[in-house]
Amino acid sequence: MRFRQVHLDFHTSEHIEDIGKKFNKKQFQTALKKGHINSITLFSKCHHGWAYHPSKANEIHPHLDFDLLGAQIQAAHEIGVKTPIYLSAGLDEKMAHRHPEWLVRNLDESTTWAKDFTEPGYHKMCMSSPYLDYLVKQIEEVCNNYDADGIFLDIAGVQPCYCQNCIAKREELGLNPYDENDVLKHAEMVYKRYAEKTRAAVDKYKPNLSLFHNGGHIRQGRRDLVNYNTHLELESLPTGGWGYDHFPFSARYCQGLGVDYLGMTGKFHGSWGEFGGFKHPNALRFEVALAAANGAKCSVGDQLSPSGEMDMVTYDLIGSAYSELEEKEEWLDNVESVADIAIISPEAYVGDLSTGQMTKVDDSGSGVCRIMLEGKYLFDVIDFESDLSKYKVIILPDVIRADIDFAKRLREFCDCGGKVLATGKSALYENSNEFCLNLGAERIKENPYKPDYFRPLEKIKGMGDTGYIMYGNGEKIRCIGNELGIRENPYFNRTRAHFCSHQHTPNSCEYGGAGMTEGKDGIYIAWNIFADYAQSGELHLKQMAIFALDRLLDSAKTLKTNLPAQGIVTLMKQNDRLICHLLYASPVKRGNGIEVIEDILPIYNVELAIKTDKKINKVYLAPQKEDIDFTYDDGYISVKLDKIECHQMVVFE
Repeated sequence: MRFRQVHLDFHTSEHIEDIGKKFNKKQFQTALKKGHINSITLFSKCHHGWAYHPSKANEIHPHLDFDLLGAQIQAAHEIGVKTPIYLSAGLDEKMAHRHPEWLVRNLDESTTWAKDFTEPGYHKMCMSSPYLDYLVKQIEEVCNNYDADGIFLDIAGVQPCYCQNCIAKREELGLNPYDENDVLKHAEMVYKRYAEKTRAAVDKYKPNLSLFHNGGHIRQGRRDLVNYNTHLELESLPTGGWGYDHFPFSARYCQGLGVDYLGMTGKFHGSWGEFGGFKHPNALRFEVALAAANGAKCSVGDQLSPSGEMDMVTYDLIGSAYSELEEKEEWLDNVESVADIAIISPEAYVGDLSTGQMTKVDDSGSGVCRIMLEGKYLFDVIDFESDLSKYKVIILPDVIRADIDFAKRLREFCDCGGKVLATGKSALYENSNEFCLNLGAERIKENPYKPDYFRPLEKIKGMGDTGYIMYGNGEKIRCIGNELGIRENPYFNRTRAHFCSHQHTPNSCEYGGAGMTEGKDGIYIAWNIFADYAQSGELHLKQMAIFALDRLLDSAKTLKTNLPAQGIVTLMKQNDRLICHLLYASPVKRGNGIEVIEDILPIYNVELAIKTDKKINKVYLAPQKEDIDFTYDDGYISVKLDKIECHQMVVFE
């Protein structure tokens, strides 16, 4: 898979005329060269339902009078640029109007995306309807007629539906057409049939051609769904609703699946369909570097004007990032992550988050990801099929209860020297309130006070001898091991009948049980600190987690650095060398909560130390190929970087 891709949206209304009139092969090629692009996803069919080429399986856009797709493919291939082909699978507004009986329906008969036909917007098609056969013929046609380098099917996922086709089919299968579990079971069947039929359609003319089904998010813990794809494309536009938390957490999961993948951002200030909107070049430089630092290729979203003319300002913008990426590629391909810590994905545990389209990481996942990044830990995100043995610490964030099999695996991991950090209800058995590991704690009940307070008994960096507010849900526990911190109760819960001050009741300093405990298998914190950190951002929550992780890792921590909190660090192994990525940018909120990167300030005098059993003969900066001095100290190879601006690779050979 190519490193420098563009996803060229072309959703174009039938009410716009002169489609493609300004398309010019040379201008198209100039834009691709200016953008340093080596793969571009081109449109066969858009969300409005129109084809952009002559078609018997579909209808060409009413105001397009030539084969635009064919001309684009020819122009791209002439200069060595690959051309995956896009078809809108889940949205087809032309057919939505002609066949409203083919639409996905909610229980109240409303439609999805646009709730009905009184507002502007698309309406999602049901794959249990005859629409699927209509789509399959379009896929077959484009694979037969064009030199496609891949197929991208958009708006595809497990979709519960109450349309008459689905209700009738569930009754035929002996399912309850309105029972939520049966509806979901049927939705899984419908998606499986869709995935199998579309794969067969591709293979009919282009056996083994790459195929990706995009649903806006790679669902963690659903490897069966992942396996319908030849590769993964992580749609994750930070300003488009995904935020800057989504990609790192998704990437740390996807890299462990063993399939090629890319990170998809956009050139837009906001999201898809924003004509005339541009993010700052520094934002795109950072987002492209972030993909590279996580072992991913990159794709940048754009939308072509109805005229077919490429916007050169856009390709100047993309080129500012891709020109840098091009210089770095030899250190980016075929890498695997080096990680001390594995996070069990809350999404993989909580089944109701594993279906449908989801673009945001849940709060527990978001909070633990932020703390890992800000604390400069090397981590992967894993599911219940992953190998635990290669990690030093497993984090069970907030909600991860254990069944008998997983509890056994965790105990085996700990018996071999591994440690566990569990928070909230994590590490309790699935069907009881007993801990499955020795974490120094015994559960009594759910804590009756919210919020309450945590007072450390050990020296925790950044914290003192006082009670710290804890907003998250908590568990009342008894310490049966080493007590590292305690819970203190407020005077009372805030209610209409009794309240104090502006926000919540102050600390009574009454002992409310243990708050952080330690046993032979690891450490337990009796609150949902990761969800709390995502919601409140209280610094002491991060300080508690960092204290616990550093205590568990002890001298086994692979990487140390003084990079500031907003910096990001990853470590990748490529053949016999290690490549450390250091990034720094600071998003700020503008407008209605959009995170914007404009200024990237250089960071000076960055210290970096790597622990490895490999003999290191040379350390240098990449792509500069500039050697830097290094020292051995207490088992670590240490270097000092004079300056980091946006992204710097340090190579250990």
